[in-house]
Amino acid sequence: MVKRSLLSGCVCLFGILVFAQEDPVLMRVNGRDISRSEFEYSYRHNAVGEGGNLSPKEYAVLFARSMQKVEAAKAAGLDTTSAFRKQQEAVRARLINSYLIDKPTMDSCVRVQYQNMGLEAHPGQVQVMQIFKYLPQTITSRHLEEQKIRMDSIYRTIQNQPGLDFSRLVERYSDDKQSRWIESLQTTTEFENVAFALSKGEISQPFFTPEGIHILKVIDRKDMPAYEEVSNKLTERMRNREILDKATEKVVERLKKDWQYTPNLAGMEELLAKGETGQTLFTIDGQNYTGNLFKRFAASHPQAVKRQLDAFIAKSLLDYESKNMDKRHPEIRYALQKSNEEYLVKEVTRQKVDLPAMNDRAGLATYFKFHSSDYRWDSPRYKGVLLHCTDKKTAKQAKKMLKKLPENEWVDKLRQTFNASGTEKIQIEQGIFADGDNKYIDKLVFKKGGYEPLLSYPFTIVCGKKQKGPDDYREVIDRVRKDYRTYLDAYWTRELNESGKVEINQEVLKTVNNN
Repeated sequence: MVKRSLLSGCVCLFGILVFAQEDPVLMRVNGRDISRSEFEYSYRHNAVGEGGNLSPKEYAVLFARSMQKVEAAKAAGLDTTSAFRKQQEAVRARLINSYLIDKPTMDSCVRVQYQNMGLEAHPGQVQVMQIFKYLPQTITSRHLEEQKIRMDSIYRTIQNQPGLDFSRLVERYSDDKQSRWIESLQTTTEFENVAFALSKGEISQPFFTPEGIHILKVIDRKDMPAYEEVSNKLTERMRNREILDKATEKVVERLKKDWQYTPNLAGMEELLAKGETGQTLFTIDGQNYTGNLFKRFAASHPQAVKRQLDAFIAKSLLDYESKNMDKRHPEIRYALQKSNEEYLVKEVTRQKVDLPAMNDRAGLATYFKFHSSDYRWDSPRYKGVLLHCTDKKTAKQAKKMLKKLPENEWVDKLRQTFNASGTEKIQIEQGIFADGDNKYIDKLVFKKGGYEPLLSYPFTIVCGKKQKGPDDYREVIDRVRKDYRTYLDAYWTRELNESGKVEINQEVLKTVNNN
């Protein structure tokens, strides 16, 4: 819920006289005047919060904060980059095109395409990452059972450690280490059925496909969105000549009236008879469009003269409307401004908050150091390795070797020493285990329950220690990144409030609902 208090130390009522009574200044942010109409446009499009529609007074706080970020982005020069200009041009072109195409005609075509999307067995897309073990067709039943036990153990670990970084398990155990987006009919039926049944962030139980055994996590998903969310993309996809001709025909007829289109029949008759003319063909808003202009157009549009003339008239009217769009349709100006500001806020936030929260290792480590008590576990956990060995001698050698090495070198050294010759003498599981995660850890560390040794690896040992919380932020990196981002965002907001100045004319703000 939006805080009731205005930006502490920054927001104050200014009792200046407002001279532009038709569109008075409602707010001033770091010296920039913001009119009532600009605020109202943003309020109409963005004032829906978790608790319902925000009042103008509540929304003014959020709006002012957003404008402070816009000004910060401009101060950093983000509005001068080629990326900003590129998105600005693309948005403007899209906005203008939306006014130059008859919406009912285009909408009817787009809705047919949308309905066809819904007929797919699994509409949408999912982004997945998996712990995967390839199982050859010739695998023995004994090794198959061992792989299943191993994956079940990994899955129990995931269940009992919600903060465990799934990508680290993928890196350690999986034959497939890449995340990817999938659509319907791109993978096996077994894989697809599990992937599309999971919610974002959900992790599957181990399951088999013809390729092997999987534990699947859905990183993100794009379910079939509401029509309003995809209509623009579908429109772009359907912009073939035939549909555009239908959709612009009615607009052109309207523009002929709006801009006082006046044909010169004599010039047109000469053009159609001779294929060229020096006369005026028509006027738009009093401006002449001559046969010479048509000649340049026709050179790049080879077809019959009558069709060339019709296309030239339509293009001239559409181009003229585009040039005057901002004057005739103020909502386009506001929509473009809103899009520009959203881009700037997103980009400056990415640089100030998102990237450091993901990549600032020193900052993450420092934050974790001062907040380590927040990440303590409810009960002690075991941090170390579980080793299934082929014989007692190997188990003793492995345990002795690990005592002389730092933990981050254990797995590589074990594999190089005992599994490099082509014969796997040790199966290794390294991680943080809670009571109940792993039956071997339960027995050997927590002194509970029991287990049956693996047939091919009958000697099982552990090497590690019990502890009350993680030693390193990387052990709970997802949680630390989330909390560190919240901290950075709050710190940056406080900086903006202290360094900037926001003035709100409360009298003008009171009139927003009445306009």
